[in-house]
Amino acid sequence: MADKEQLKPDDFPVHTESKKIVKPDGKDIAQASTPKIADEVAERLNAEEDRREEDRWA
Repeated sequence: MADKEQLKPDDFPVHTESKKIVKPDGKDIAQASTPKIADEVAERLNAEEDRREEDRWA
């Protein structure tokens, strides 16, 4: 993210647009070197946020 803010729960789930990782509001948060890497990073970010949310409710 250009302004170095941390991602918040409202920023999930992230998705990809080619090499970009994008928040639900359409703002770019990162760019990977390949679309496959972007997909993997987005998947990991979403999985980690899911785990964090589950921990809050446990």
